[in-house]
Amino acid sequence: MKSIYIAIATMMLGSVTIQAQNNNEITVTNEEGKQEVIDLPEGMTSEFDSLMYLYNSKTYLKADTSCNLPDINPVYDKQVYKERLSRIPSVIEMPYNEVVQKFIDKYSGQLRRSVSLMLGAQNFYMPIFEQALETYGLPLELKYLPVIESALNPRAVSRVGATGLWQFMVETAKNYGLEINSLVDDRRDPVKSSYAAARYLGDLYKIFGDWNLVIAAYNCGPTNISKAIHRAGGKKDYWQIYPYLPRETRGYVPAFIAANYIMNYYCDHNICPMRTILPEKTDTVMVDRDVHFEQIAHFLNVDINQLKELNPRYRRNIINGKSELASLRLPSSLVNQFIDNEDNIYAYNAEDLLNKRTEVEVNNSIPTYAPTRYSYSSKKGRSRSKGRYGRGRHKKSHRGKSITIKSGDTLSEIAARNHTTVSKLRKLNKIKGSNIRAGKKIKVK
Repeated sequence: MKSIYIAIATMMLGSVTIQAQNNNEITVTNEEGKQEVIDLPEGMTSEFDSLMYLYNSKTYLKADTSCNLPDINPVYDKQVYKERLSRIPSVIEMPYNEVVQKFIDKYSGQLRRSVSLMLGAQNFYMPIFEQALETYGLPLELKYLPVIESALNPRAVSRVGATGLWQFMVETAKNYGLEINSLVDDRRDPVKSSYAAARYLGDLYKIFGDWNLVIAAYNCGPTNISKAIHRAGGKKDYWQIYPYLPRETRGYVPAFIAANYIMNYYCDHNICPMRTILPEKTDTVMVDRDVHFEQIAHFLNVDINQLKELNPRYRRNIINGKSELASLRLPSSLVNQFIDNEDNIYAYNAEDLLNKRTEVEVNNSIPTYAPTRYSYSSKKGRSRSKGRYGRGRHKKSHRGKSITIKSGDTLSEIAARNHTTVSKLRKLNKIKGSNIRAGKKIKVK
């Protein structure tokens, strides 16, 4: 659906003016006239069309034609937003201020189509997030962190390489037991990454004892939060250390509060959730050999994109069961068919799809080659050419050679390019001093 909402470029909110700068940042001007730029979390820069490209979105999410809300974003009084935030059942403090308002405006306005998609996609992911958070006794409102981290895209990769729904960097992911190698990336697995994220959030809370600081540390790392606390004179309050935080982190907690707001009050902003068509039930089998998705798709007559979606941890469509027992998730209706055809599946087109050799012969024949001579080029360095005269011998040429002087050339550069010396160039061309003029010809041999 095409939004007819028009974002207001400049909005007066109390004593602060907040201006839209571009799709990736906002500029805040305080009452003293000082401006600061806040980077948007990357999950807020995802385009609706790119999210709809995901197999899950295309297959299981459809526009709800029965939703007849007008596609207009209402504007409410500041007190309404404050009161709504206070009604959210939350352990985490969610106060209102002008920066939070700007992020609410972003979700309810420019990003309303993406919010519609995420409201549908949450039917897949929120039960997983909630179970992981519940297992470690964490506030369930943290389930909306992936909304601002990845826009609920399990294949999201940030500009610095953070990956998956929870946007783990490699080092942190491995510290929390996620496997990452050339074939496997557990950061893309919704279940594994959610439990790792819950453990990490729990550890951050042990350090800071404040959930807003935990959320900020999840974005920029605990070291940056500790530095900001020190620079703020030891104050352990996100809103007090705010000026000392990285640009994106200054918008991260406000974005988290806004995500909680919009996922609870989307109806009040006339946003229709996409309709969810629940996928068929799935089950897991364990494989002890390497197998390619194409081998499975061929015998089970299943869409290879569905296999990718069900098994996102595998980076190159290869399940590496030979390294260790590996899981394969399939529609429940196909599990018995896989078991009955397992040997045939492994054998199908294995030479082309799994073409790593286990043993090779070394070519021990004595090479034959013609003698070579070397020439030099200023641009390509040393190059090798075949010659009849053997190494170190050159056929003499009695013909002279001239080149045209280019702008910026010096005698030493010309000498180096043509394997001669400055003194020889001066002698050949009867040059006194070092002055040469671009466009004139000069003998080099």
